[in-house]
Amino acid sequence: MDLNTVTEVAHPTTREELPIWMAGDAWLAGGTWLFSEPQVHLTRLIDLADLKWPALTVGPTHLTIAATCTVAQLDGHPCPSDWIASPLINQCCRAFLASFKIWKTATVGGNICMSLPAGPMIALTAALDGGCTIWKTDGSEQRVHVADFVTGNQQNVLAPGDLLRQIDIPIAALRRRSAFRQISLTPVGRSAALLIGSVDHQGGFALTVTGSTVRPIQFSFPEMPSADELRDSILQRIPDELYHTDLHGKPAWRKHMTLRLAEEIRAELAGTR
Repeated sequence: MDLNTVTEVAHPTTREELPIWMAGDAWLAGGTWLFSEPQVHLTRLIDLADLKWPALTVGPTHLTIAATCTVAQLDGHPCPSDWIASPLINQCCRAFLASFKIWKTATVGGNICMSLPAGPMIALTAALDGGCTIWKTDGSEQRVHVADFVTGNQQNVLAPGDLLRQIDIPIAALRRRSAFRQISLTPVGRSAALLIGSVDHQGGFALTVTGSTVRPIQFSFPEMPSADELRDSILQRIPDELYHTDLHGKPAWRKHMTLRLAEEIRAELAGTR
């Protein structure tokens, strides 16, 4: 869609060249949502392409995902054999309600910043203990866990002019045993619930709930909980008002599926199914 109110496109190549943020500005990365509907309030786009951030960087302790990394680049990244949680990458990429054409343009950072309950990059990076680096307008940086970055349906911690720079995933998280569950009302529909569980080398169990709730909810246990312990924790920690509602699923059904999928994950990682 043409954005006919936009009169300028800035092309910074360094952080120092980022223009002073003004009302009517928008960051442009993949643009798959930006160009999908009218944006009559916008007058200037700030194109991030010329910053040329490396899409994926593997360091000794972390995998760094640039906010501008595309879904296709993430899905195609060759993972070492000891990253036994790496199937989550492909599973979450395929949880998108998008074609392969969108994959080549849509960005990881864009999906996180949209902060939709069904955002699969939110689920992936939160479940893998991802940390966001945010460039603030005053030149400083802020670091926040992905699970804390998203605060509600299309709500997050970004202030006007803040820019998500990257997401850092601990290599240790990629070496955990994991399990993935996702459900939609239709075969290729938007995720109504997307849950990821993992077990670390000390036997600790973690569960990340997304899709069914308006923001990510995480659970952590020092050892594998019983079915009743997990169910009780979910019922206590997730009040009914946190379950999302839209045409892709009502709260009562999302709550039911959250409890069901959580138990499937627990049973799989406990080796009982």
